[in-house]
Amino acid sequence: MLTDETTSPERQREADDIAAASLNIDFGEGDQLREAVDLDVSASAFGPFDRPQLGGWLARPDDFGALVWWRFDRAIRSMAHMHELAKWAKEHRKMLVFTEGIGGGRLVFDFRNPMDPMSELMMLMLAFAAQVESQSRKDRVTGAMAAIRKMPLRWRGSRPPYGYMPAPMPAEHGGVGWTLVPDPDAVKIIERIVRELLEGKTASAVAIGLNMDQVPSPRDHWAVKKGRQKGGRTGGETGLKKDAFNWNPTVLTRMLRNETLLGWKMHRGKPVRDPEGNPIMSIETPIMTREEFDRIGALLDSRGIENGDRKDTDALLLRVIHCDSCGGRMYLNKQENKKNQAPVYKCNFYARGDNCEAPAHVRGDWVDEYVSAEFLRLVGPIQTTHVVEIPGYDPAPELAATLAEFEEHQKQQGRQKSKHAANAWQERADALDNRIAELESREKVEPQRVVTPTGRTFANEWAEKDTAGRRAMLIEAGVRLDVRRGTRGGWRRLDTSRVTFTMSGELDPAAAALAVVAEDAAAEARDEAPPAPGSTIRLAESENTHKAEPTHTLAEPATEPGREHPEQAAEIAAELVPALV
Repeated sequence: MLTDETTSPERQREADDIAAASLNIDFGEGDQLREAVDLDVSASAFGPFDRPQLGGWLARPDDFGALVWWRFDRAIRSMAHMHELAKWAKEHRKMLVFTEGIGGGRLVFDFRNPMDPMSELMMLMLAFAAQVESQSRKDRVTGAMAAIRKMPLRWRGSRPPYGYMPAPMPAEHGGVGWTLVPDPDAVKIIERIVRELLEGKTASAVAIGLNMDQVPSPRDHWAVKKGRQKGGRTGGETGLKKDAFNWNPTVLTRMLRNETLLGWKMHRGKPVRDPEGNPIMSIETPIMTREEFDRIGALLDSRGIENGDRKDTDALLLRVIHCDSCGGRMYLNKQENKKNQAPVYKCNFYARGDNCEAPAHVRGDWVDEYVSAEFLRLVGPIQTTHVVEIPGYDPAPELAATLAEFEEHQKQQGRQKSKHAANAWQERADALDNRIAELESREKVEPQRVVTPTGRTFANEWAEKDTAGRRAMLIEAGVRLDVRRGTRGGWRRLDTSRVTFTMSGELDPAAAALAVVAEDAAAEARDEAPPAPGSTIRLAESENTHKAEPTHTLAEPATEPGREHPEQAAEIAAELVPALV
Protein backbone atom coordinates (compact mmCIF):
# COMPACT_ATOMS: atom_id res chain seq x y z
CA MET A 1 0.00 0.00 0.00
CA LEU A 2 1.63 3.22 -1.14
CA THR A 3 0.82 6.39 0.77
CA ASP A 4 4.15 8.22 0.95
CA GLU A 5 4.19 11.82 -0.27
CA THR A 6 7.95 12.05 -0.95
CA THR A 7 9.65 8.65 -1.18
CA SER A 8 9.91 6.94 -4.54
CA PRO A 9 6.88 4.73 -5.26
CA GLU A 10 9.18 2.22 -6.96
CA ARG A 11 11.09 1.66 -3.74
CA GLN A 12 7.86 1.12 -1.84
CA ARG A 13 6.53 -1.33 -4.44
CA GLU A 14 9.75 -3.36 -4.24
CA ALA A 15 9.54 -3.59 -0.44
CA ASP A 16 5.86 -4.52 -0.58
CA ASP A 17 6.45 -7.21 -3.21
CA ILE A 18 9.19 -8.84 -1.11
CA ALA A 19 6.98 -8.96 1.98
CA ALA A 20 3.97 -10.19 0.00
CA ALA A 21 5.99 -13.02 -1.56
CA SER A 22 7.11 -14.29 1.83
CA LEU A 23 3.51 -14.27 3.12
CA ASN A 24 1.94 -15.77 -0.04
CA ILE A 25 0.05 -12.53 -0.77
CA ASP A 26 -0.86 -11.86 -4.40
CA PHE A 27 -1.48 -8.25 -5.53
CA GLY A 28 -2.66 -9.25 -9.01
CA GLU A 29 -1.34 -7.96 -12.34
CA GLY A 30 -2.29 -5.56 -15.15
CA ASP A 31 -5.88 -4.37 -14.98
CA GLN A 32 -6.43 -6.66 -11.99
CA LEU A 33 -3.68 -5.02 -9.90
CA ARG A 34 -4.96 -4.27 -6.41
CA GLU A 35 -3.01 -1.14 -5.43
CA ALA A 36 -3.76 2.26 -3.89
CA VAL A 37 -1.41 5.18 -4.55
CA ASP A 38 -2.13 8.29 -2.45
CA LEU A 39 0.88 10.50 -3.06
CA ASP A 40 0.89 14.04 -1.59
CA VAL A 41 -1.69 12.99 1.02
CA SER A 42 -0.58 13.47 4.62
CA ALA A 43 -1.21 10.56 7.00
CA SER A 44 -1.35 13.08 9.84
CA ALA A 45 -4.21 15.08 8.33
CA PHE A 46 -6.19 12.27 6.64
CA GLY A 47 -7.20 8.98 8.17
CA PRO A 48 -7.09 5.77 6.10
CA PHE A 49 -10.80 6.00 5.22
CA ASP A 50 -10.48 9.63 4.03
CA ARG A 51 -7.74 9.07 1.44
CA PRO A 52 -8.82 9.04 -2.21
CA GLN A 53 -7.67 5.61 -3.39
CA LEU A 54 -7.18 3.77 -0.09
CA GLY A 55 -10.62 4.85 1.13
CA GLY A 56 -12.17 3.30 -1.97
CA TRP A 57 -10.55 -0.07 -1.28
CA LEU A 58 -11.52 -0.02 2.41
CA ALA A 59 -15.12 0.50 1.34
CA ARG A 60 -14.93 -2.84 -0.58
CA PRO A 61 -13.55 -5.28 2.01
CA ASP A 62 -14.75 -8.36 0.12
CA ASP A 63 -12.28 -7.66 -2.73
CA PHE A 64 -9.11 -8.53 -0.76
CA GLY A 65 -7.87 -10.29 2.35
CA ALA A 66 -4.75 -8.35 3.43
CA LEU A 67 -3.31 -4.84 3.27
CA VAL A 68 0.41 -4.21 2.88
CA TRP A 69 2.05 -0.86 3.66
CA TRP A 70 5.65 0.15 3.30
CA ARG A 71 5.98 1.74 6.75
CA PHE A 72 3.77 2.08 9.82
CA ASP A 73 3.72 5.89 9.78
CA ARG A 74 2.48 5.83 6.16
CA ALA A 75 -0.73 4.18 7.36
CA ILE A 76 -1.56 5.91 10.64
CA ARG A 77 -0.04 8.60 12.81
CA SER A 78 -2.70 8.97 15.48
CA MET A 79 -4.38 6.68 17.97
CA ALA A 80 -7.82 7.73 16.70
CA HIS A 81 -6.97 6.59 13.17
CA MET A 82 -5.47 3.39 14.56
CA HIS A 83 -8.67 2.66 16.46
CA GLU A 84 -10.75 3.05 13.30
CA LEU A 85 -8.44 0.85 11.24
CA ALA A 86 -8.13 -1.87 13.90
CA LYS A 87 -11.90 -1.94 14.40
CA TRP A 88 -12.40 -2.28 10.65
CA ALA A 89 -9.77 -5.05 10.34
CA LYS A 90 -11.27 -6.95 13.27
CA GLU A 91 -14.81 -6.63 11.89
CA HIS A 92 -13.82 -7.82 8.41
CA ARG A 93 -11.08 -10.25 9.56
CA LYS A 94 -8.15 -8.79 7.62
CA MET A 95 -4.39 -9.05 7.97
CA LEU A 96 -2.37 -5.80 8.13
CA VAL A 97 1.31 -5.92 7.10
CA PHE A 98 4.01 -3.22 7.38
CA THR A 99 7.17 -4.15 5.50
CA GLU A 100 9.29 -1.73 7.56
CA GLY A 101 7.75 -1.23 10.97
CA ILE A 102 8.96 0.85 13.87
CA GLY A 103 12.54 -0.25 14.50
CA GLY A 104 12.96 -1.49 10.92
CA GLY A 105 11.48 -4.99 11.24
CA ARG A 106 8.41 -6.34 9.52
CA LEU A 107 5.13 -6.08 11.43
CA VAL A 108 2.20 -8.42 10.84
CA PHE A 109 -1.15 -7.93 12.61
CA ASP A 110 -3.52 -10.82 11.98
CA PHE A 111 -7.14 -9.94 12.77
CA ARG A 112 -8.55 -13.06 11.15
CA ASN A 113 -9.04 -14.57 14.61
CA PRO A 114 -11.49 -12.18 16.37
CA MET A 115 -10.79 -13.85 19.74
CA ASP A 116 -7.08 -12.87 19.71
CA PRO A 117 -6.67 -9.38 21.29
CA MET A 118 -2.88 -9.18 20.88
CA SER A 119 -2.92 -7.57 17.41
CA GLU A 120 -5.17 -4.76 18.57
CA LEU A 121 -3.06 -4.19 21.70
CA MET A 122 0.18 -4.05 19.72
CA MET A 123 -1.32 -1.63 17.22
CA LEU A 124 -2.47 0.58 20.09
CA MET A 125 1.04 0.78 21.49
CA LEU A 126 2.66 1.43 18.13
CA ALA A 127 0.03 4.03 17.19
CA PHE A 128 0.83 5.91 20.39
CA ALA A 129 4.51 5.91 19.44
CA ALA A 130 3.66 7.07 15.90
CA GLN A 131 1.48 9.90 17.24
CA VAL A 132 4.23 11.07 19.59
CA GLU A 133 6.76 10.94 16.76
CA SER A 134 4.42 12.82 14.43
CA GLN A 135 3.90 15.59 16.98
CA SER A 136 7.62 15.75 17.68
CA ARG A 137 8.35 15.98 13.97
CA LYS A 138 5.77 18.75 13.58
CA ASP A 139 7.34 20.66 16.48
CA ARG A 140 10.80 20.23 14.95
CA VAL A 141 9.63 21.49 11.56
CA THR A 142 7.82 24.45 13.11
CA GLY A 143 10.88 25.38 15.14
CA ALA A 144 13.15 25.00 12.12
CA MET A 145 10.92 27.23 9.98
CA ALA A 146 10.87 29.89 12.70
CA ALA A 147 14.66 29.78 12.89
CA ILE A 148 15.10 29.99 9.11
CA ARG A 149 12.81 33.03 8.97
CA LYS A 150 15.33 34.89 11.10
CA MET A 151 18.27 33.97 8.83
CA PRO A 152 19.11 36.61 6.18
CA LEU A 153 18.89 35.33 2.58
CA ARG A 154 17.84 31.82 3.70
CA TRP A 155 14.70 30.51 1.99
CA ARG A 156 12.59 27.96 3.87
CA GLY A 157 11.18 26.26 0.76
CA SER A 158 7.70 25.85 -0.78
CA ARG A 159 6.29 28.17 -3.45
CA PRO A 160 8.29 31.41 -3.68
CA PRO A 161 6.65 34.84 -4.03
CA TYR A 162 5.92 35.98 -7.59
CA GLY A 163 9.05 37.37 -9.24
CA TYR A 164 11.53 35.02 -7.55
CA MET A 165 12.69 31.42 -7.73
CA PRO A 166 14.82 29.22 -5.41
CA ALA A 167 18.56 28.76 -5.96
CA PRO A 168 21.38 27.16 -3.93
CA MET A 169 22.93 29.48 -1.37
CA PRO A 170 26.12 31.06 -2.78
CA ALA A 171 29.42 30.02 -1.18
CA GLU A 172 30.12 33.59 -0.04
CA HIS A 173 27.01 33.38 2.14
CA GLY A 174 27.82 29.99 3.64
CA GLY A 175 26.70 27.67 0.85
CA VAL A 176 24.12 25.98 3.11
CA GLY A 177 20.46 25.69 2.13
CA TRP A 178 18.58 27.76 -0.43
CA THR A 179 18.04 31.40 -1.21
CA LEU A 180 15.92 33.35 -3.72
CA VAL A 181 16.99 34.94 -6.98
CA PRO A 182 14.96 36.93 -9.54
CA ASP A 183 12.87 34.81 -11.91
CA PRO A 184 13.66 36.17 -15.42
CA ASP A 185 10.25 35.19 -16.83
CA ALA A 186 8.29 36.81 -14.02
CA VAL A 187 10.52 39.89 -13.94
CA LYS A 188 9.72 40.53 -17.63
CA ILE A 189 6.01 40.49 -16.81
CA ILE A 190 6.44 42.83 -13.84
CA GLU A 191 8.44 45.24 -16.01
CA ARG A 192 5.71 45.12 -18.65
CA ILE A 193 3.00 45.85 -16.08
CA VAL A 194 4.88 48.81 -14.60
CA ARG A 195 5.68 50.21 -18.04
CA GLU A 196 2.07 50.06 -19.21
CA LEU A 197 0.79 51.64 -16.01
CA LEU A 198 3.28 54.50 -16.32
CA GLU A 199 2.16 54.97 -19.94
CA GLY A 200 -1.35 55.67 -18.71
CA LYS A 201 -3.13 52.31 -18.98
CA THR A 202 -5.50 51.33 -16.20
CA ALA A 203 -4.96 48.19 -14.13
CA SER A 204 -8.03 46.70 -15.81
CA ALA A 205 -6.64 47.30 -19.30
CA VAL A 206 -3.27 45.81 -18.31
CA ALA A 207 -5.00 42.71 -16.89
CA ILE A 208 -7.01 42.24 -20.08
CA GLY A 209 -3.83 42.41 -22.17
CA LEU A 210 -2.10 39.82 -20.02
CA ASN A 211 -5.06 37.46 -20.27
CA MET A 212 -5.30 37.90 -24.04
CA ASP A 213 -1.59 37.03 -24.33
CA GLN A 214 -2.20 33.99 -22.08
CA VAL A 215 0.38 35.11 -19.52
CA PRO A 216 0.08 32.86 -16.42
CA SER A 217 -1.18 34.69 -13.35
CA PRO A 218 0.92 34.62 -10.15
CA ARG A 219 -1.09 31.65 -8.89
CA ASP A 220 -0.49 29.65 -12.08
CA HIS A 221 3.09 30.80 -12.74
CA TRP A 222 4.74 28.41 -10.28
CA ALA A 223 2.61 25.50 -11.49
CA VAL A 224 3.83 26.11 -15.04
CA LYS A 225 7.43 26.31 -13.79
CA LYS A 226 7.07 22.92 -12.11
CA GLY A 227 5.37 21.32 -15.11
CA ARG A 228 2.01 20.99 -13.36
CA GLN A 229 -1.47 21.82 -14.57
CA LYS A 230 -2.78 25.34 -14.16
CA GLY A 231 -5.95 26.20 -12.27
CA GLY A 232 -7.49 24.53 -9.27
CA ARG A 233 -10.23 25.25 -6.77
CA THR A 234 -11.05 28.60 -5.26
CA GLY A 235 -11.33 28.45 -1.50
CA GLY A 236 -10.13 24.88 -0.99
CA GLU A 237 -11.65 21.51 -1.84
CA THR A 238 -15.24 22.80 -1.76
CA GLY A 239 -14.61 25.81 -3.99
CA LEU A 240 -15.24 26.34 -7.68
CA LYS A 241 -12.81 24.49 -9.96
CA LYS A 242 -11.10 26.58 -12.64
CA ASP A 243 -8.93 25.52 -15.56
CA ALA A 244 -6.76 28.62 -15.04
CA PHE A 245 -6.64 31.69 -12.81
CA ASN A 246 -6.78 34.92 -14.79
CA TRP A 247 -5.24 38.28 -14.10
CA ASN A 248 -7.58 40.95 -12.76
CA PRO A 249 -7.06 44.39 -11.19
CA THR A 250 -7.12 42.98 -7.64
CA VAL A 251 -4.46 40.34 -8.36
CA LEU A 252 -2.31 42.87 -10.19
CA THR A 253 -2.43 45.59 -7.52
CA ARG A 254 -1.95 43.08 -4.67
CA MET A 255 1.20 41.80 -6.36
CA LEU A 256 2.59 45.33 -6.91
CA ARG A 257 1.91 46.33 -3.29
CA ASN A 258 3.61 43.26 -1.79
CA GLU A 259 6.87 44.08 0.01
CA THR A 260 8.39 40.86 -1.30
CA LEU A 261 9.28 42.96 -4.40
CA LEU A 262 11.68 44.77 -2.04
CA GLY A 263 13.23 41.44 -1.06
CA TRP A 264 11.67 41.44 2.42
CA LYS A 265 10.79 38.23 4.22
CA MET A 266 7.08 38.16 4.98
CA HIS A 267 5.13 36.01 7.47
CA ARG A 268 1.35 36.12 7.68
CA GLY A 269 1.29 39.36 5.73
CA LYS A 270 3.80 41.19 7.92
CA PRO A 271 7.54 41.77 7.52
CA VAL A 272 9.95 39.58 9.51
CA ARG A 273 12.24 41.91 11.44
CA ASP A 274 15.58 41.62 13.24
CA PRO A 275 16.11 42.75 16.86
CA GLU A 276 16.60 46.30 15.66
CA GLY A 277 13.32 46.32 13.75
CA ASN A 278 14.81 46.14 10.26
CA PRO A 279 13.16 43.88 7.67
CA ILE A 280 15.15 40.69 7.11
CA MET A 281 16.08 40.21 3.45
CA SER A 282 15.32 37.01 1.57
CA ILE A 283 17.29 37.99 -1.54
CA GLU A 284 20.53 39.79 -2.25
CA THR A 285 19.26 41.66 -5.34
CA PRO A 286 15.56 42.67 -4.98
CA ILE A 287 13.39 43.32 -8.03
CA MET A 288 12.52 46.88 -6.97
CA THR A 289 14.19 49.61 -5.00
CA ARG A 290 12.30 51.47 -2.31
CA GLU A 291 11.84 54.45 -4.64
CA GLU A 292 10.44 52.35 -7.47
CA PHE A 293 8.10 50.53 -5.09
CA ASP A 294 6.79 53.79 -3.61
CA ARG A 295 6.35 55.34 -7.05
CA ILE A 296 4.17 52.55 -8.36
CA GLY A 297 2.24 52.53 -5.08
CA ALA A 298 1.53 56.26 -5.38
CA LEU A 299 0.37 55.74 -8.96
CA LEU A 300 -2.07 53.04 -7.88
CA ASP A 301 -3.32 55.27 -5.05
CA SER A 302 -4.02 58.12 -7.46
CA ARG A 303 -6.21 55.85 -9.60
CA GLY A 304 -8.04 54.18 -6.77
CA ILE A 305 -11.80 54.51 -6.42
CA GLU A 306 -13.27 55.30 -3.03
CA ASN A 307 -16.43 53.22 -2.79
CA GLY A 308 -17.99 55.72 -0.41
CA ASP A 309 -17.94 58.40 -3.12
CA ARG A 310 -19.59 56.39 -5.92
CA LYS A 311 -22.14 58.34 -7.95
CA ASP A 312 -24.21 55.47 -9.36
CA THR A 313 -26.08 54.42 -6.21
CA ASP A 314 -29.29 55.98 -7.58
CA ALA A 315 -29.19 53.86 -10.76
CA LEU A 316 -32.61 52.21 -11.08
CA LEU A 317 -31.33 49.26 -13.13
CA LEU A 318 -28.24 48.36 -11.10
CA ARG A 319 -28.04 44.50 -11.09
CA VAL A 320 -30.89 44.46 -13.63
CA ILE A 321 -29.34 45.68 -16.89
CA HIS A 322 -26.74 43.50 -18.64
CA CYS A 323 -24.64 43.55 -21.79
CA ASP A 324 -26.00 41.04 -24.30
CA SER A 325 -22.53 40.37 -25.75
CA CYS A 326 -20.68 39.24 -22.62
CA GLY A 327 -23.52 38.89 -20.12
CA GLY A 328 -21.83 41.22 -17.64
CA ARG A 329 -23.52 43.94 -15.64
CA MET A 330 -23.81 47.47 -16.98
CA TYR A 331 -23.21 50.46 -14.72
CA LEU A 332 -24.46 54.04 -14.86
CA ASN A 333 -21.99 56.66 -16.03
CA LYS A 334 -23.26 60.15 -15.24
CA GLN A 335 -20.74 61.85 -17.57
CA GLU A 336 -20.40 64.83 -15.23
CA ASN A 337 -17.59 66.24 -17.36
CA LYS A 338 -19.93 66.48 -20.35
CA LYS A 339 -22.64 69.12 -20.17
CA ASN A 340 -26.19 68.48 -21.41
CA GLN A 341 -25.60 64.75 -21.80
CA ALA A 342 -27.86 62.24 -20.09
CA PRO A 343 -26.37 59.45 -17.95
CA VAL A 344 -25.47 56.29 -19.85
CA TYR A 345 -25.39 52.64 -18.82
CA LYS A 346 -22.16 51.03 -20.03
CA CYS A 347 -20.73 47.51 -20.13
CA ASN A 348 -18.10 47.34 -17.38
CA PHE A 349 -15.92 44.56 -18.79
CA TYR A 350 -12.69 46.41 -17.96
CA ALA A 351 -13.30 46.15 -14.21
CA ARG A 352 -13.70 42.38 -14.50
CA GLY A 353 -10.39 41.95 -16.32
CA ASP A 354 -12.40 40.42 -19.16
CA ASN A 355 -12.94 41.09 -22.85
CA CYS A 356 -16.22 41.96 -24.60
CA GLU A 357 -16.53 41.67 -28.37
CA ALA A 358 -19.42 44.15 -28.64
CA PRO A 359 -19.71 46.25 -25.46
CA ALA A 360 -23.08 47.98 -25.26
CA HIS A 361 -24.06 51.37 -23.89
CA VAL A 362 -27.49 52.98 -23.79
CA ARG A 363 -29.02 56.19 -22.53
CA GLY A 364 -30.06 55.78 -18.92
CA ASP A 365 -33.41 57.59 -18.84
CA TRP A 366 -34.64 55.72 -21.93
CA VAL A 367 -34.12 52.25 -20.45
CA ASP A 368 -35.32 53.37 -16.99
CA GLU A 369 -38.63 54.44 -18.52
CA TYR A 370 -38.85 51.32 -20.70
CA VAL A 371 -38.29 48.88 -17.84
CA SER A 372 -40.66 50.78 -15.55
CA ALA A 373 -43.42 50.72 -18.19
CA GLU A 374 -42.92 47.02 -18.99
CA PHE A 375 -42.88 46.04 -15.33
CA LEU A 376 -46.06 47.94 -14.52
CA ARG A 377 -47.76 46.69 -17.69
CA LEU A 378 -47.10 43.09 -16.69
CA VAL A 379 -47.67 43.18 -12.93
CA GLY A 380 -49.08 46.61 -12.06
CA PRO A 381 -52.69 45.43 -11.47
CA ILE A 382 -51.61 42.36 -9.48
CA GLN A 383 -52.32 42.48 -5.77
CA THR A 384 -49.35 42.30 -3.43
CA THR A 385 -49.24 39.91 -0.52
CA HIS A 386 -47.50 39.75 2.82
CA VAL A 387 -45.65 36.47 3.39
CA VAL A 388 -44.64 35.19 6.82
CA GLU A 389 -42.26 32.20 6.94
CA ILE A 390 -42.76 30.14 10.10
CA PRO A 391 -39.74 27.86 10.50
CA GLY A 392 -40.29 24.25 11.41
CA TYR A 393 -38.28 22.04 13.74
CA ASP A 394 -36.69 18.65 13.20
CA PRO A 395 -34.96 17.02 16.19
CA ALA A 396 -33.39 14.31 14.00
CA PRO A 397 -30.03 16.00 13.22
CA GLU A 398 -29.30 16.88 16.84
CA LEU A 399 -30.53 13.48 17.97
CA ALA A 400 -28.16 11.69 15.57
CA ALA A 401 -25.20 13.83 16.64
CA THR A 402 -25.93 13.34 20.35
CA LEU A 403 -26.39 9.61 19.91
CA ALA A 404 -23.05 9.34 18.11
CA GLU A 405 -21.39 11.26 20.94
CA PHE A 406 -23.01 8.93 23.48
CA GLU A 407 -21.84 5.81 21.64
CA GLU A 408 -18.30 7.14 21.47
CA HIS A 409 -18.45 7.94 25.19
CA GLN A 410 -19.65 4.42 25.98
CA LYS A 411 -16.51 2.97 24.43
CA GLN A 412 -14.53 4.39 27.35
CA GLN A 413 -16.62 2.58 29.94
CA GLY A 414 -14.58 0.70 32.51
CA ARG A 415 -11.25 2.31 31.55
CA GLN A 416 -11.29 4.76 34.48
CA LYS A 417 -8.87 3.84 37.26
CA SER A 418 -10.02 6.34 39.89
CA LYS A 419 -13.43 6.91 41.47
CA HIS A 420 -13.40 10.57 40.49
CA ALA A 421 -12.80 9.70 36.85
CA ALA A 422 -15.52 7.04 36.97
CA ASN A 423 -17.96 9.52 38.51
CA ALA A 424 -17.14 12.12 35.85
CA TRP A 425 -17.64 9.51 33.14
CA GLN A 426 -21.02 8.54 34.60
CA GLU A 427 -22.17 12.16 34.90
CA ARG A 428 -21.36 12.70 31.26
CA ALA A 429 -23.16 9.49 30.25
CA ASP A 430 -26.26 10.46 32.27
CA ALA A 431 -26.33 13.93 30.75
CA LEU A 432 -26.15 12.57 27.21
CA ASP A 433 -28.80 9.96 27.98
CA ASN A 434 -31.16 12.63 29.34
CA ARG A 435 -30.64 14.79 26.27
CA ILE A 436 -31.35 11.85 23.94
CA ALA A 437 -34.57 11.06 25.83
CA GLU A 438 -35.70 14.68 25.58
CA LEU A 439 -34.97 14.84 21.85
CA GLU A 440 -36.85 11.57 21.27
CA SER A 441 -39.93 13.05 22.93
CA ARG A 442 -40.03 16.06 20.63
CA GLU A 443 -42.22 16.00 17.53
CA LYS A 444 -41.19 17.22 14.12
CA VAL A 445 -42.88 20.45 13.07
CA GLU A 446 -43.14 21.23 9.37
CA PRO A 447 -42.36 24.79 8.21
CA GLN A 448 -45.30 26.97 7.20
CA ARG A 449 -45.77 29.83 4.76
CA VAL A 450 -48.61 32.21 5.59
CA VAL A 451 -49.68 34.47 2.72
CA THR A 452 -51.96 37.44 3.43
CA PRO A 453 -53.30 39.79 0.72
CA THR A 454 -52.51 43.46 1.38
CA GLY A 455 -55.28 44.96 -0.71
CA ARG A 456 -52.73 46.99 -2.65
CA THR A 457 -51.29 46.49 -6.12
CA PHE A 458 -47.75 46.59 -7.40
CA ALA A 459 -48.59 49.85 -9.11
CA ASN A 460 -49.53 51.34 -5.71
CA GLU A 461 -46.26 50.14 -4.17
CA TRP A 462 -44.21 51.40 -7.14
CA ALA A 463 -45.70 54.88 -6.89
CA GLU A 464 -44.68 55.22 -3.23
CA LYS A 465 -41.17 53.75 -3.47
CA ASP A 466 -37.95 55.69 -4.02
CA THR A 467 -35.32 54.56 -6.53
CA ALA A 468 -33.76 52.03 -4.16
CA GLY A 469 -37.16 50.57 -3.32
CA ARG A 470 -38.15 50.26 -6.98
CA ARG A 471 -34.82 48.64 -7.79
CA ALA A 472 -35.45 46.10 -5.00
CA MET A 473 -38.88 45.32 -6.51
CA LEU A 474 -37.32 44.68 -9.93
CA ILE A 475 -34.59 42.45 -8.52
CA GLU A 476 -37.01 40.45 -6.36
CA ALA A 477 -39.28 39.92 -9.38
CA GLY A 478 -36.33 38.54 -11.38
CA VAL A 479 -36.38 41.32 -13.97
CA ARG A 480 -33.47 41.38 -16.42
CA LEU A 481 -32.79 43.66 -19.37
CA ASP A 482 -30.21 42.58 -21.97
CA VAL A 483 -28.92 45.36 -24.21
CA ARG A 484 -27.30 44.83 -27.60
CA ARG A 485 -24.93 47.21 -29.27
CA GLY A 486 -26.74 49.99 -31.15
CA THR A 487 -26.24 51.48 -34.59
CA ARG A 488 -25.11 54.99 -35.33
CA GLY A 489 -27.76 57.59 -35.96
CA GLY A 490 -29.68 60.44 -34.43
CA TRP A 491 -31.91 58.33 -32.22
CA ARG A 492 -34.45 60.33 -30.22
CA ARG A 493 -35.92 57.43 -28.33
CA LEU A 494 -35.03 53.86 -27.36
CA ASP A 495 -34.70 51.38 -30.21
CA THR A 496 -36.62 48.51 -28.59
CA SER A 497 -35.13 45.98 -31.02
CA ARG A 498 -31.87 46.40 -29.06
CA VAL A 499 -33.27 45.24 -25.74
CA THR A 500 -34.77 42.05 -24.32
CA PHE A 501 -36.95 42.28 -21.21
CA THR A 502 -37.41 39.09 -19.17
CA MET A 503 -38.87 38.29 -15.76
CA SER A 504 -38.15 34.95 -14.10
CA GLY A 505 -39.25 35.41 -10.48
CA GLU A 506 -42.43 34.36 -8.64
CA LEU A 507 -44.41 37.10 -10.38
CA ASP A 508 -43.89 35.59 -13.81
CA PRO A 509 -46.80 33.07 -13.59
CA ALA A 510 -49.15 35.78 -12.33
CA ALA A 511 -48.10 38.12 -15.13
CA ALA A 512 -48.73 35.38 -17.69
CA ALA A 513 -52.17 34.67 -16.21
CA LEU A 514 -53.00 38.36 -16.25
CA ALA A 515 -51.99 38.64 -19.90
CA VAL A 516 -54.19 35.66 -20.86
CA VAL A 517 -57.19 37.09 -19.03
CA ALA A 518 -56.65 40.50 -20.57
CA GLU A 519 -56.38 39.01 -24.06
CA ASP A 520 -59.58 37.01 -23.55
CA ALA A 521 -61.39 40.13 -22.36
CA ALA A 522 -60.12 42.08 -25.35
CA ALA A 523 -61.24 39.37 -27.76
CA GLU A 524 -64.69 39.30 -26.17
CA ALA A 525 -64.93 43.06 -26.44
CA ARG A 526 -63.99 42.97 -30.13
CA ASP A 527 -66.73 40.41 -30.83
CA GLU A 528 -69.42 42.45 -29.07
CA ALA A 529 -68.43 45.94 -30.11
CA PRO A 530 -70.02 47.51 -33.24
CA PRO A 531 -67.78 48.61 -36.08
CA ALA A 532 -65.94 51.82 -35.29
CA PRO A 533 -66.54 54.94 -37.41
CA GLY A 534 -64.56 54.85 -40.64
CA SER A 535 -64.49 51.06 -40.85
CA THR A 536 -65.30 49.22 -44.07
CA ILE A 537 -67.19 46.00 -44.77
CA ARG A 538 -66.34 43.39 -47.36
CA LEU A 539 -68.62 40.56 -48.36
CA ALA A 540 -66.92 37.22 -48.86
CA GLU A 541 -68.69 34.62 -50.99
CA SER A 542 -68.63 31.06 -49.72
CA GLU A 543 -67.62 28.41 -52.24
CA ASN A 544 -70.18 25.90 -50.89
CA THR A 545 -73.22 27.95 -49.93
CA HIS A 546 -72.58 31.09 -52.00
CA LYS A 547 -73.90 33.08 -49.04
CA ALA A 548 -72.46 36.42 -48.05
CA GLU A 549 -70.42 36.37 -44.83
CA PRO A 550 -69.48 39.75 -43.40
CA THR A 551 -65.90 40.23 -42.16
CA HIS A 552 -64.73 43.39 -40.44
CA THR A 553 -61.57 45.25 -41.37
CA LEU A 554 -61.25 48.11 -38.91
CA ALA A 555 -59.15 51.13 -39.62
CA GLU A 556 -58.50 51.57 -35.91
CA PRO A 557 -59.22 49.30 -32.95
CA ALA A 558 -62.19 50.40 -30.92
CA THR A 559 -60.21 50.15 -27.70
CA GLU A 560 -56.70 49.15 -26.61
CA PRO A 561 -56.49 45.39 -25.95
CA GLY A 562 -56.61 44.53 -22.27
CA ARG A 563 -58.11 47.87 -21.20
CA GLU A 564 -61.80 46.87 -21.20
CA HIS A 565 -61.86 44.94 -17.88
CA PRO A 566 -58.60 45.57 -15.94
CA GLU A 567 -60.21 44.93 -12.55
CA GLN A 568 -61.57 41.58 -13.66
CA ALA A 569 -58.21 40.56 -15.12
CA ALA A 570 -56.37 41.48 -11.92
CA GLU A 571 -58.83 39.55 -9.74
CA ILE A 572 -58.58 36.40 -11.87
CA ALA A 573 -54.77 36.61 -11.92
CA ALA A 574 -54.70 36.96 -8.14
CA GLU A 575 -56.90 33.85 -7.82
CA LEU A 576 -54.64 31.87 -10.14
CA VAL A 577 -51.44 32.81 -8.30
CA PRO A 578 -52.44 33.80 -4.76
CA ALA A 579 -49.04 33.42 -3.08
CA LEU A 580 -47.28 36.42 -4.54
CA VAL A 581 -44.61 38.30 -2.66
